[in-house]
Amino acid sequence: MAGLALALGVSLSMACILLVDPSEVAQRAMKGILARGGHRLAIVANAPDAWRFVRTHVRVDLVFTELKLEGEAGLELVQRIKADCFTKLLPVVVYTEHGNREAVKRGLDLRVQNFLIKPYHDAAIFGEIAKAAANPWNVRHFEEERSFCKLVGLTADGLHKMLDALRVTLLAARTGLTELAKARSAARVNETLGALAEDAETAGAWGVVDCVNQLREKAEAGAWPEFDELLEGLDFAAALIFRHLNPGLLPEPFLAVHELNAEREAREQAVWFSAPAEQRCPVTTLPDLQRELDAITGVPVIDSVAAAFEMGANGHPSCLSPLMDIVDRDPALAAQLLIAANAARRTEDQDANPIEDPRLSVSLLGEKRLADLARMLVTVEERLMHVPPAFNWPQFWTFQVGVARMARYTARYLDLHVLEAPAYTAGLLHDLGKLLLLRLHPFGLQAVFDHARRAKIPVREAEKYFLGCTTAEMAVHFATQQRLPPRFIHVMEWWATPELATADADLVAVVSFARALCLHNRVGNSGDSPAERLLPIEETPEWRVLRGSVFPSFNLREFELKAHQHCHELRLELHGRLKEYAAA
Repeated sequence: MAGLALALGVSLSMACILLVDPSEVAQRAMKGILARGGHRLAIVANAPDAWRFVRTHVRVDLVFTELKLEGEAGLELVQRIKADCFTKLLPVVVYTEHGNREAVKRGLDLRVQNFLIKPYHDAAIFGEIAKAAANPWNVRHFEEERSFCKLVGLTADGLHKMLDALRVTLLAARTGLTELAKARSAARVNETLGALAEDAETAGAWGVVDCVNQLREKAEAGAWPEFDELLEGLDFAAALIFRHLNPGLLPEPFLAVHELNAEREAREQAVWFSAPAEQRCPVTTLPDLQRELDAITGVPVIDSVAAAFEMGANGHPSCLSPLMDIVDRDPALAAQLLIAANAARRTEDQDANPIEDPRLSVSLLGEKRLADLARMLVTVEERLMHVPPAFNWPQFWTFQVGVARMARYTARYLDLHVLEAPAYTAGLLHDLGKLLLLRLHPFGLQAVFDHARRAKIPVREAEKYFLGCTTAEMAVHFATQQRLPPRFIHVMEWWATPELATADADLVAVVSFARALCLHNRVGNSGDSPAERLLPIEETPEWRVLRGSVFPSFNLREFELKAHQHCHELRLELHGRLKEYAAA
């Protein structure tokens, strides 16, 4: 029980997962997936460390292991886990890069929960966690509390006291049994073990009964070396009881780095959150931010997204479509791939037209350059975008993809077909400045959103208050330095004031209109509160720009109704993924 730490507010539906895999890419990918599901992760690289971890930290709910490990292989680890009287119930999933029929058969013979092939898939991982949670292995070592108490006439509190007394007895018995084993006193060993078995049966602790019975068998057979090895099972039994009685306690390895470093982060957070009261706003300035932006080597990508991309890029993909899908749905990756592809194109032809399609960028860069780029991505922790009560990375991602999809829909409906593809990408990239601020000053981003919500002001006003500029101005500077295609920079510059656009006005207006629709219909969360009512379309600055591009017979009311309906369907579609994860 050493190393246990109390994690306040721990949800009992949260799972503690052990990943056994030496690959840093796999480790980061699993970390990101589990974080989205609100689960905890500990990582070891080999089988011996995994076995020590399982025997030391009873809180492990499920093990994911790679098949190929240095030294002892993954299936040997499974065999060791399944041979133990306690951990034989611990669910194990083999999640490997290279599977074969023989390995699958052996894994199933060892009663693994599942045998899966990489790369990781969120739904599959959440599904395995749900299976393990449906009938937790540690709980199966004890009688069901309510029915057992009714059967034997105990209260829940009385049963808990009985179990805790058994825990103390087990710890005390370890020393005495060690001495009796040295004296080869089988009769006295059996007497002690018999009393322990009786106490365990009375408390409904059947896992402890199994452990004690194994010890009795070894003592009766005179197998004292094996007896000595099994004695540590009493410590594990005591720890198992402690976990059963204290489900909210977490071992230190399952605490996140930010929890271990909470004091340091609290000081950094205070610099921003206390600034208004101390009259220190703005905390920084645009020139200072520009200097910091110039030092960033790439677009900041959320760590879990970067890990998924790197896993796909380093897996020698026979088809680039999965990578294209990841890039086409993430603003930072889309921007980074466009920057890289255009830089490569300029080395070949300075006068070539800029590449504006992120999917095409994936194809043009090719497998080797994609793998190199994946290893060099600039990342930022997903957790840092969480601002209570409702703003987080999934909500922000939903809003960006929603704007992209609605921008493409608007361009198509208005017969601006030449803008359909760039409208999607421009919508995806338009608010890139938030990710830049998240990388430079994560608590600054949190303070901006928190202040905007409390003061009931637009996020852009809160940005100017804390930063002396907007994140849009940050994005324009960064995108210009990185030489993103010009019309995407124009959208970043003018989406909030489309009537002022002096270039690509139609594209700017389409994205601005799509953003307003997503905000009003609550497609994700941009950080701004939805307006109580939108202006009639004909009175918006976006429409004043766009109306010159449509036919005189254009039915504005019909467009408005269909746009709202499409936005509603889009919201359900994008939120459906989160529901699938929850259901899994």
